[in-house]
Amino acid sequence: MIRRSVYSLLLSAALVTFDSVGLRAEEWNQFRGSNFGRTSESQVAELWNSDAVAWKTPLPGRGSSCPVVFKDRAYVTAYTGFGINDDAPGNPGDLVRHLFCINLSDGSIVWQKDVPAPSHKAEYNNWGVGVHGYASSTPAVDETGVYVYFAEAGLIAFDFDGNQRWQADCGSNTHSFGSGNSPVLYKGTVIINASVESGDLIALKKSDGSEVWRQGGIGESWNSPVIYKSQTNSDELALSIKGKILAFDPNTGKPLWSCAGIDDYICPNIIVEDGILYAGGGRRSRLIAIRSGGSGDVTESHKIWDIVQGSNVSSPVYHEGHVYWAREKGGLVYCVDATTGETNYEQRLNPSSDLIYASPLLADGRLYYVSRKNGIFTVAATPEFKLLSHTNLDGDDSIFNASPVVISDGSVLLRSDQFLYRLGPQE
Repeated sequence: MIRRSVYSLLLSAALVTFDSVGLRAEEWNQFRGSNFGRTSESQVAELWNSDAVAWKTPLPGRGSSCPVVFKDRAYVTAYTGFGINDDAPGNPGDLVRHLFCINLSDGSIVWQKDVPAPSHKAEYNNWGVGVHGYASSTPAVDETGVYVYFAEAGLIAFDFDGNQRWQADCGSNTHSFGSGNSPVLYKGTVIINASVESGDLIALKKSDGSEVWRQGGIGESWNSPVIYKSQTNSDELALSIKGKILAFDPNTGKPLWSCAGIDDYICPNIIVEDGILYAGGGRRSRLIAIRSGGSGDVTESHKIWDIVQGSNVSSPVYHEGHVYWAREKGGLVYCVDATTGETNYEQRLNPSSDLIYASPLLADGRLYYVSRKNGIFTVAATPEFKLLSHTNLDGDDSIFNASPVVISDGSVLLRSDQFLYRLGPQE
């Protein structure tokens, strides 16, 4: 059951298969997609009443990954066997990651595939990897199959019947913060930021998993690559590492340009609008705007603004000349002018949002912020702050780390550590 409460004050949109960088279909098929957390669907509900849960599927394991959608099925990951309980994490050799194929019409599990950890190297602590777990990478899916990144277990391709097509080793290193980067699809390749496992950015053929190109030096980078049209109308791939924002040719892996970035580990994904990149992150929470299409070091020539505001975890979203995001701590949400970086508002959510790790969803002029423990906050996507609603999901006291996903009728898919929900559209 869902409790509904509305206040006078207040989470990789068209997700696509990348046969080109333009839109091809209204599908959420990889983390945040080509439209960076936005959907064109106009039937997303502002809040959900007690009858709005179309189905609620128990997941036999924790996870912070988002579901992805292709045709009439959703795909989501989870993990079991290790690191579930802070007091008794268990044996790292018992860690198993799972991929689930779920029927969108009724939430039934069509098939499940299990991938055991390849070694006993997995680390555990209750301040880093224990916060989000061992299934934080969102799958990617298109007409060629389903692609999942399971850290030291590699990048794995499955067909639509759940048969494994190939498995590629992307490195075996582990980290106390864990792993969470998601694969992206581009033409005939699947590309993964394997910063934790090998320090490399790797492009593999979708057909057989063979390597197309690789770039090293990808340090302290917990964000996934983004692919976009630059201001020179060429395809670019960008990501943030400690100290730099880097751009590459996604066809060849050739470095294109770099810009001085944030001198810290980086979690949020870059977003792009009209060839302008907005790159945030770091414990001091900065946000930088950069023009694309440069060559070499573009710090002096292409950086537009750099402000000491941002999020250390979740990614921002762009709407009508403004950038919006939630800081992970303190229940603070922000709006800045995308042209100047000037702050329109810095507002604390009330009631307390607790922590927010999910990235926001933009739908029909509204922002949806999913907190870890205190429900979904809906805010008007305007330069003036206005809380529209607050929805709590009763009967689920687990953690919500994943960003929400929209499907074709305006329904929202949302996962917690216990369940995958389908929340109905606006009535």
